[in-house]
Amino acid sequence: MDKQLKESLIEDIGEKRYNHSLRVMETAIDLGQKYCTDIDKIKIAAILHDCGKFIDRENLLKMAYDFGIIVDTCMEHNPELIHGPLGSKIAEKKYKIKDREILESICYHTTGRENMTILDKIVYIADYIEPCRNFPGVEEIRNLAFKDLDKSILLAMEKTIIFLIGENKIIHPDTVKARNFLVIKSNKLS
Repeated sequence: MDKQLKESLIEDIGEKRYNHSLRVMETAIDLGQKYCTDIDKIKIAAILHDCGKFIDRENLLKMAYDFGIIVDTCMEHNPELIHGPLGSKIAEKKYKIKDREILESICYHTTGRENMTILDKIVYIADYIEPCRNFPGVEEIRNLAFKDLDKSILLAMEKTIIFLIGENKIIHPDTVKARNFLVIKSNKLS
């Protein structure tokens, strides 16, 4: 890991979040090897996936505005969702990432999206199942991720949607579209 990148990330997101990002990267690398995909892209996308999750949360809306990110109703009611699109812009501007696939995987790592790329899927599920995640059902999803990536994402999204409903929170339309896409794809294969 580049020392300057590490120091910059720790300054922006804190050591705890940086360590989470390292675990996501290691998990993503394992998944990338399993599914034979570009490990260099995986490393970059995974280590930067939370680069928009600043320690200072007060700046989220201001930074989103400064970067021209349209904050939709879901983001207004759940500011936690801003860090994906914001992270994508920060990765591009601050960390000089030009690869659209990497930037989009950072953007959608929290919500998912319709017709996700393999990189999108790996970063999404690696964030969900990294070794320090501990909640009911995570072990099942961890195991499934190495057998059937789509099924693991579908199960993770369903658990997330159920959780959000239980908390009376808004469900982002991208998550609904991603889930529906995977269900339709799964049904066609059955």
